[in-house]
Amino acid sequence: MHVLIVEDEVSLANELMHFLTQEHYLCDWAFTGREASEKIAVNRYDFILLDLGLPDYEGLDLLRETRQLEHEPAIIVLTARGALEDRIEGLGMGADDYLPKPFSLLELQARMQAIVRRKFQVKSHVLEFRGIELDSMARRVTYQGTEISLTKKEFDLLHYMLLHRKRIMTRLQLTEHIWGNVLEDSYDSNYIDVHIKNLRKKLSEYIPNDWLETVRGVGYRLVA
Repeated sequence: MHVLIVEDEVSLANELMHFLTQEHYLCDWAFTGREASEKIAVNRYDFILLDLGLPDYEGLDLLRETRQLEHEPAIIVLTARGALEDRIEGLGMGADDYLPKPFSLLELQARMQAIVRRKFQVKSHVLEFRGIELDSMARRVTYQGTEISLTKKEFDLLHYMLLHRKRIMTRLQLTEHIWGNVLEDSYDSNYIDVHIKNLRKKLSEYIPNDWLETVRGVGYRLVA
């Protein structure tokens, strides 16, 4: 999952970045509301962890602005404001959850996982597809008990496509999910095709090789 941390407290932002990166999230950080607004306009984030008390921006305004975008990232409000009115207003404007400071990083992760299950209508962290089982917590892919060895990027790519299995995923969407901000980081768009080729080869040893459709000029789609 691609996460934007909007937080002006440097120590907390670093702690969140370190923890979520260790848990295999891809993280960006914005110190100000203006910086966050620019990043949100350019990138497709899966999650935004939003502090309301920003030095140059009202956090609720940034929340309102984000909800006007075509894509809808999940938003968890992280703030020292514990007033019931603030919570009601934030949730009413489209926040998916509200976590007052100080909070447990493990609780944050559990809430993020719960939002993913609700958003993609999955009942557990194990995703099934044509006999393949992907365990997102253990980061294992198996077929009838036999583990399939995938690289980190191959695993992330398969997980992302399984969550969006009813959609055609464009190369740009897949690239942003794997590499993050494509405007800032150097990348080769052919990398996606290489990872797809390797993933297709590995999984086709266990399931028919028609499981992934190439949509010419667009991207890829899973075949049920």
